[in-house]
Amino acid sequence: MSLAKLLKGYEGWSTLSLRLVIAAIFLFHGSQKLFGAFGGGGIAGTAGFFGNVGIPLPLAAAWLVACVEFFGGLAVLLGIFTRYAAVLLSGVMAVAILTVHLKNGFSGQGGYEFTLMVLAGTVSLLLSGPGKASLEKTLWKKEL
Repeated sequence: MSLAKLLKGYEGWSTLSLRLVIAAIFLFHGSQKLFGAFGGGGIAGTAGFFGNVGIPLPLAAAWLVACVEFFGGLAVLLGIFTRYAAVLLSGVMAVAILTVHLKNGFSGQGGYEFTLMVLAGTVSLLLSGPGKASLEKTLWKKEL
């Protein structure tokens, strides 16, 4: 029996592991920005960093990014409004790559390797939706 035949019917579950990992990453980083959790600098520290790298309106941007990361990560974790959250999270990652990581090269200290992988994950969720194990499927019997 081939592996493809053995796994037939489980395609709808393929996004679950991706959702859990992406959600953990964004919940962690959003918590650092919003609450200063896990040694993060909170909103003030995030705004200071954003100002240093030239992001306009750094305090407003810090609040926006912190909320998108935290609440977007929560939405992805629960599998509700996943595609909408993925659009916003993809934008955050694209801006992070362009404003902070690109100048540091692909890998190494501050490189864009990790953020590019997270961007790829969010784009995958945007294209695929949340999959079978999601609140969207439970509440509305469809993906939004």
